[in-house]
Amino acid sequence: MYKVKCYDKIAACGLKLFDGDFEITENTEDADAALVRSSSLQETEMPEGMLAIARAGAGVNNIPVDKLTGKGVVVFNTPGANANGVKELVIAALLLSSRDIIEGVNWVKTIDSDVGKSVEKGKKAFAGKEIYGKKLGVIGLGAIGVLVANSAISLGMTVYGFDTYLSVEHALALKNNINIVKNINKIFEECDYITVHVPLLPDTKYMFNKQAFSKMKKGVCILNFSRDQLVNDDDMLEAISSGKVRRYITDFPDEKTKNAEGIIAIPHLGASTEESEDNCAVMAVKEIMKYVRTGEITNSVNFPDTDAGALSGGYRITILHKNVPNMIGQFAALLGNDKINIANMINKSKGDSAYTVIDTETDPTHMVKDLADIDNVYKVRIIAG
Repeated sequence: MYKVKCYDKIAACGLKLFDGDFEITENTEDADAALVRSSSLQETEMPEGMLAIARAGAGVNNIPVDKLTGKGVVVFNTPGANANGVKELVIAALLLSSRDIIEGVNWVKTIDSDVGKSVEKGKKAFAGKEIYGKKLGVIGLGAIGVLVANSAISLGMTVYGFDTYLSVEHALALKNNINIVKNINKIFEECDYITVHVPLLPDTKYMFNKQAFSKMKKGVCILNFSRDQLVNDDDMLEAISSGKVRRYITDFPDEKTKNAEGIIAIPHLGASTEESEDNCAVMAVKEIMKYVRTGEITNSVNFPDTDAGALSGGYRITILHKNVPNMIGQFAALLGNDKINIANMINKSKGDSAYTVIDTETDPTHMVKDLADIDNVYKVRIIAG
């Protein structure tokens, strides 16, 4: 029986996928796997038996990935599961940034009498612009960025896309008339609206700063539904004050942005739809079940995607380890010395991490400690077929 700890409320449609081999536990020490949404696990000590943690969402900033990697805990996320929900809010924000809708609505609430006459007289103060025919720059063409770009084309916009690591899958999903640029400055210089959909990394932190704003059109509108620290708040406030940026819409309010003029701060609603939460829960649960039962890894942020095929009879050794030379040689030699024949083996790497899966016909359980004692090995597990 595998025990799963839920650190947040996870949609029932996902949890009901767990069969009789799994049960939900409240005790972290008993957990073999965990599900999390927004709770921070940065200070949470995980038990030695923890095999996997799945984030029902895309970002994993609330999870100590590096620390867990060293303990041989596979961290999953659910890329694309909430993409449509975020896309719809981005399109709504695009319209909010071009039309003074919120200001107008708030103004109507202040009218004390003769509403109809006051509205007709005062509405000109809230005239906006149409997005049709305007240029939209999409920075980051992953699952969300692709949907936003394609939707903007359907709305009659000219779309420029930039992604340093554009995958073949996402490139094929883009509409043909989207302009892919190789330099982000092209988007800064050309576009009337810019939306960002990249992860927060050392080289993307504060990518929207004073230098970037200096290259943009006067009156540009910027949308941030990705991560708060992609934008330097102080530089953004200065850009709004100077008129360089007409409107900034962020899904990440803070003390500096929540009441600032020219900024619409949304309370992190990007993926807050019933459908997104259901999709994320289902994907996260399936990822955990596959890994725990077969060793298959799909959508991990710290170990490589690996499918070693079905396990019908026999035994499977799964080894999470550092990506350094001669690891496979050491595994094979150790098993060979014990007369254990390797029926099938697969090894994959991702950055500094690697994953080796070895199928045998002979029970190798007694070899776990010897394999685990090899330098640079994080965790060894035996799965019986």
